[in-house]
Amino acid sequence: MHILKLSAAALLLALAPLVQAEMPNLPATATWYFHADLDAMRDGKAGRHLYDWMDAGVFREILAETGIDVGKETSRMTAFANAADGPVVLIEGAISQETRDKVLALATARSAGKLQTFRSSGKTYYFFDGKGDDRDVETGSLEDAAYLSFALKNKVVVTGSEKQMQSLLASNGSIDAGKPDAGALFVLRADRGLVQAGVNAEELDDDGDWDSNILRNTRQVALLLADLGDKLGFEAQLLTDEAEMANAMASIVRGVISLQAFNDDIDPELKSTLAGTTVDVEGTRLKIALALDPKVVVAALED
Repeated sequence: MHILKLSAAALLLALAPLVQAEMPNLPATATWYFHADLDAMRDGKAGRHLYDWMDAGVFREILAETGIDVGKETSRMTAFANAADGPVVLIEGAISQETRDKVLALATARSAGKLQTFRSSGKTYYFFDGKGDDRDVETGSLEDAAYLSFALKNKVVVTGSEKQMQSLLASNGSIDAGKPDAGALFVLRADRGLVQAGVNAEELDDDGDWDSNILRNTRQVALLLADLGDKLGFEAQLLTDEAEMANAMASIVRGVISLQAFNDDIDPELKSTLAGTTVDVEGTRLKIALALDPKVVVAALED
C-alpha cells in the first residue's frame, strides 16, 4: 500500500544521520517501532525543513499516484510489529471521506474487487488480499494483505492480523502494553520530538554496513530526532550485552570523529558538527548525540 511508502521514507529520515503529542504505548512484545509527528514538523523551525522535503518528494508522489494528500490530512503516524502478529500502522489526522473512499477503492482494486467487510465491537473493518490467501492467515507484510478500518475517530488503523484489529477496535485505539518485560524496547523522548524509532537488534540483517561483532553484541537500538530551534537534535542509543562492548563501541565512534578533524575534504560545517558530538557510556548503554543544521540534513537526503 502507499501507506507503506510514507512509513519507509519517514523511517529513512530517522535512520539517516539524521513531542508535541506523546507516542502511544507499545506492546511489551514489539520487535520494532516508528513514530513521526508531522504536526510538530510543520510547526517547528528546524523541523519545517524536513517537512518541506517530504512534502515536495514523498507526499507529492503519493498525491500524483493516488489523489490522496497525505501531508494535508495526516498529523501523526505510529507503526510497530511483533513476531507473532505482524505489523500495525496507526495514522492520526482529519481524514476526509473523499480520502477514505479513495483508500477503499485502492484496497478493492488490490483484492480484485473482493474486498471483505466485517464488524467487531460495533465497528466496521475491511480485509483486502492481493494473493488469494485465507483471511485467517496472519500477514507479515501489509503490502499484499491487511485489515483496514476507519471506524475510530480521526484514525486509520491497518493491521497484519484480525486479532490485532479487533483488539484495537475494542479499545478505541488504545494499545495494551501488556505485562512489563525486561526485554521490552525502550523509547527515547524529548520536547518537540519529531521522529522516534527503535528495533530489537535480532531483527537487523547481519550484513551491509553493520559490523557483525557489534551487531551480535547489541540488543536494542533507539533513535530520536527533535526540533531544537535552529538545529535538529539527533540522539542514538545502543543497548549492548556487556559494558566492555559499549565502551569499545564508544572508542570507535570517538576515533572516527577525531580522524575527521584532519580530513581536508570534509565540509567545514559538518566537521564542526561532528566536533560537537557527545559520546557517553552508562553501563551497557552507548549514547550518541549531536545537533545538525536542517539544511545539511536535507541536502544529504537529496544526494
